[in-house]
Amino acid sequence: MEERFPAILLLEDGTVFHGKATGKKGITTGEIAFNTGMTGYQEVFTDPSYFGQILIMNTPHIGNYGVHSDERESETIKLSGLVTKKFSEIFSRPSASGSLEDLMKRDSCVGITDVDTRALVRHIRHKGAMNAVISSDSLNVDELKAILAKVPSMEGQELSSKVSTKEAYEVKGENPEFRVALLDYGVKRNIVRCLADRGCHVKVFPMDATLAEINAFEPDGYMLSNGPGDPGVMHDAVAVVKEIVEESKPVFGICLGHQILGLSQGLKTEKMFNGHRGINHPIKNLLTGKGEITSQNHGFVISKESVSQNPNINVTHIHLNDNTLAGIELKDKPVFSVQYHPESSAGPHDSRYLFDQFIENMRKHKNK
Repeated sequence: MEERFPAILLLEDGTVFHGKATGKKGITTGEIAFNTGMTGYQEVFTDPSYFGQILIMNTPHIGNYGVHSDERESETIKLSGLVTKKFSEIFSRPSASGSLEDLMKRDSCVGITDVDTRALVRHIRHKGAMNAVISSDSLNVDELKAILAKVPSMEGQELSSKVSTKEAYEVKGENPEFRVALLDYGVKRNIVRCLADRGCHVKVFPMDATLAEINAFEPDGYMLSNGPGDPGVMHDAVAVVKEIVEESKPVFGICLGHQILGLSQGLKTEKMFNGHRGINHPIKNLLTGKGEITSQNHGFVISKESVSQNPNINVTHIHLNDNTLAGIELKDKPVFSVQYHPESSAGPHDSRYLFDQFIENMRKHKNK
């Protein structure tokens, strides 16, 4: 086992944690957040929605089952940095293609381990989301404070353009029945896969695609993907989604796509004190009364108060931990969205019925 360099984690409020370096040796900054899931770390780390964030894993052992090419949600790790309690240099899964350490070095991900993550998460839960810096280059707190002072708040940042595809591409299911235009704000691969598995010909468009470019594909429905950053500053994306909704074709939004859909209908979004990140978040479907255990990753949410001022919007799902809004639908169009991740990668499959609901909406619309 290689020698680990000393590392330091400095929070925006001046709190310091000491540990050992993992991954690439260096300095990284971002908004610090925590994930409550016990499995699926590779899917989490490669989720483009985490772009710009330093992530704490609540589970104490990370890296113990290595990495696998089938468990990537994008080509590279998208985290700004990783904080763990125990980082495993060895992995025991026979089918693994390599170690997490090697993947972090390949993707230039800076990390810190041997941190009391329970104390750290309790601190953030009390103080709220804030920026942080991890360093294994300099351990000088004053130098790191100067670096951290220049890091912008997540609120007001547009980050989707940094992870969205630059060129449109297509993925076809076997004998596709429907054509789906997917707007990529930072899409996870499994969203595309879930559509293709249900008989869809999916064309993934860059986030800045115009309605004319999208409609040249002649889609039967539109998917609005997940992604990072503050939806409140994505004015062009909101304008395009407003035009899409006026087409009266089926629309399905996930996470950031859900927020952009809400903004297109005059709703408001707000920054959360602490976001929802993990694969064990309880949701209630208000239409069926059933509960779902869900995969989530978001730091912004649609304001429930703003929904009450729009009579054409129905709240369909709520988060049972804090009663925040987790799903909406339009009363006069086949348009709906959820704040969580029904593609469940990583996570339980409780919510995959939402893809079936989208397929059924397209079938009904096509058969009119």
